[in-house]
Amino acid sequence: MTNDAGTQLYLELLKKTILFEIWLEHEGGNATPTNRWEGLDWPKIAHSMIGRLRMNQLHDAMNTVMREGIPGDFIETGVWRGGACIFMRGFLKAHGMNDRRVFVADSFEGLPAPDPQYPIDATSTFHTEDFLRVSLPEVKNNFRKYGLLDRQVTFLKGWFKDTLPVAPITQLAIARLDGDMYSSTMDSLNNLYPKLSIGGFLIVDDYSIGYCAAAVHDFRALHNITDPIIPIDITGVYWRKTK
Repeated sequence: MTNDAGTQLYLELLKKTILFEIWLEHEGGNATPTNRWEGLDWPKIAHSMIGRLRMNQLHDAMNTVMREGIPGDFIETGVWRGGACIFMRGFLKAHGMNDRRVFVADSFEGLPAPDPQYPIDATSTFHTEDFLRVSLPEVKNNFRKYGLLDRQVTFLKGWFKDTLPVAPITQLAIARLDGDMYSSTMDSLNNLYPKLSIGGFLIVDDYSIGYCAAAVHDFRALHNITDPIIPIDITGVYWRKTK
């Protein structure tokens, strides 16, 4: 493990590149520094839309996991162009950590249509957004552009309800959920939370979306989870598992 100035400089530059901060004037649309900081725009070019605040929180979480020796792999469910997962892999490589994997879970076909099993999702139109459909070859190529496509990256292609129950995951230190909908969030929580280590981070990207927040609160109530929910920005939150 390393924590020298060169390592930190690389990781900072990696964040700036993934978020396209250096060339923001070429994004157009509503890509202002403030919107990119808070992850409020849908980038035309950048490889992530989570913004700087949520990217920094992910970095802080990985630093804590490393410092405290919390065991387990990293996963994101709902990866879009792959930027957050690319940063996870870059972090592991920068610190010479060869004993953890990054799981990249997505349909790579956009979001699912509302499932009648979850009536709360009935008004969701995310499945109609072509902008949210990013293919597996494109995401793999994005990893390749950074020199970070290797055996420590595992892709889980398909709907979460199908892939997560059979995923080759034993233990997780970080689970980052970005599924927007009740169904996607609940599928992720049901399958991943039992594998999250004590002290591990459960990060919810889209807590400001009603469908997502409802799933979080239902799951926490069902399992008597009282760990405090900590805001990251206007949409993202996290908590650390204590029991």
